[in-house]
Amino acid sequence: MDFGNLLSDSFDYTKEAIAGKWMQWLLLVVATILLCLPLFGYTLKVYRGEKPAPEVTGWGTLFVDGIKYVIVSLVWFIPLLVLLIVLVVAAFVPYFTVTTVSGSGSLSPSGNPALLLGALGFSLIVVIIVGGLTVLLSTIGIIRFARTGSIGEAFNISEILTTIRKIGWITYISSLVILFVAVIVVEIILTVLGMIPVLGIIITLAFIAPVLIFQARYLCQVYDAAGV
Repeated sequence: MDFGNLLSDSFDYTKEAIAGKWMQWLLLVVATILLCLPLFGYTLKVYRGEKPAPEVTGWGTLFVDGIKYVIVSLVWFIPLLVLLIVLVVAAFVPYFTVTTVSGSGSLSPSGNPALLLGALGFSLIVVIIVGGLTVLLSTIGIIRFARTGSIGEAFNISEILTTIRKIGWITYISSLVILFVAVIVVEIILTVLGMIPVLGIIITLAFIAPVLIFQARYLCQVYDAAGV
């Protein structure tokens, strides 16, 4: 997989979506302000492989698709959140004891702080590993949802794993790492610019959509590398 070409194509695609198209860019800013729901809906159009970059039209559909996008994402990450809560509680419960004074109970630390820190460290490692796997699977799942229109297909683990195997696990993970680094660099720049009074807010709103379009186009190409 030519990662340089992926980045270049994604940049050109994003530029095509907004360069010189001030009304379209403005509509994308509006989509961002509206809780990003229409923007997520627009992102699904990119995931479907629409080329050239689609126009910002059909706001009703964009809203509905955006809501579905959010629902799919939440369902994927709810188990991770539950796991985090369970592990943290399991780490803290042995550390505290209930003491009764004048008929009222209170929690007081009674365990070894080193063991608590060890338990929290273990919990963090587990959450990072499970979170990483969730990202790997959910990314393909969301694109499957965009391509098929079926929310159920977003959680078709068998087909998701088949797609990743066709891409190649190392290639797939490498592509996500490269995208992560590229997005982080852009986010750092936007964060610095966002500190400028008033202008910073405008810049931030203006570039949320381009970043998401770039990311969606990049992932779309990675998905297509599986030939499915």
